Amino acid sequence: MPSERIEVVATTMSGSIKDWGKVRRIVPLFCEHGRDDVTLHVAETHDEARQTTRDVIAAGARTVISAGGSGTFNRVLEGCIDSGVALEEIKLGFLRKGSADLIGKVLGMPDTIEEAIDVFVRSLAENRTVPCDVIRVESQAGPEPPRHFVGYGGAGIFGRIPHYTENRFVKYYKGVLSQLFGDLGPFFVGTVLTIAERSLKRIVRREGPWRIEVDGRDASRSTYQALILVNGDLGSDLPFARGVALGSGDFHLFGLRDLGIFRLPGQFKHAWDASIAADRERWGFESYHVTERLRLSLASGRPFPVNVDGSTMICHEAASFRIVDCVPLIAA
Repeated sequence: MPSERIEVVATTMSGSIKDWGKVRRIVPLFCEHGRDDVTLHVAETHDEARQTTRDVIAAGARTVISAGGSGTFNRVLEGCIDSGVALEEIKLGFLRKGSADLIGKVLGMPDTIEEAIDVFVRSLAENRTVPCDVIRVESQAGPEPPRHFVGYGGAGIFGRIPHYTENRFVKYYKGVLSQLFGDLGPFFVGTVLTIAERSLKRIVRREGPWRIEVDGRDASRSTYQALILVNGDLGSDLPFARGVALGSGDFHLFGLRDLGIFRLPGQFKHAWDASIAADRERWGFESYHVTERLRLSLASGRPFPVNVDGSTMICHEAASFRIVDCVPLIAA
């Protein structure tokens, strides 16, 4: 039978050193607000978080809160999908305890644990949710199973970044960086390392041109440094699809053309302060509006990494993206 209980799935590796202490305070703070029906599930890995989420929903849970960053939230979402329960029946929350927790910020969730729990209690009591599209990404060939996400994705530099931000020392590596540089510290360090890696590889070989197909038509064949996909407005930290609702039924791809490695810092700077749209030609900025399906491939035919909400998926021959569902997200 469906249950009104709150199931919190938290990962130990997410967030700054300060964030690690949030987990043990979650249940007591809910109790202070009169919610003594909260169960905390602590997972050591993202895969464990996915499995735990699937199990609690299959057992009847319908309100699940992810306590972590975007990687944790993505796996909790996939656990919801794995359960076989219709997403419209589930309320999914984002308790910010990680890096690049863009969806949590857009939903108005505070960073401090006391304020966040207060918002969750009030939002659940008043049934405050916003619809959010779920995007499915599939590799045309190879062993990788399909993945799902609700926030951001990408390829090129953007696809390689999780290799550095999700390594086996992730808990300590990201914890220190987040403590020193804030939520996006690990992301920007990963970006710098990816750019350095690409610079060395270009001496040996170039990646070659990309083919972009939008809604069944050829949209571009060019070389890109980064391809960034968002399903809506993710706030000032990723300011591309301004004003687009997360449940709009469409999504957007943004490309930074390869203008040379020395132009790349300027491209990223103007992309992240949103000024790049004012001079697209100078900075090699392109945008594509997708209503049905997006397909990305390399002319070389080589496999390439795709960023799926902060984790890596290796795609062979091509990667296709389309909206397949919608999930209610708990909002402030």
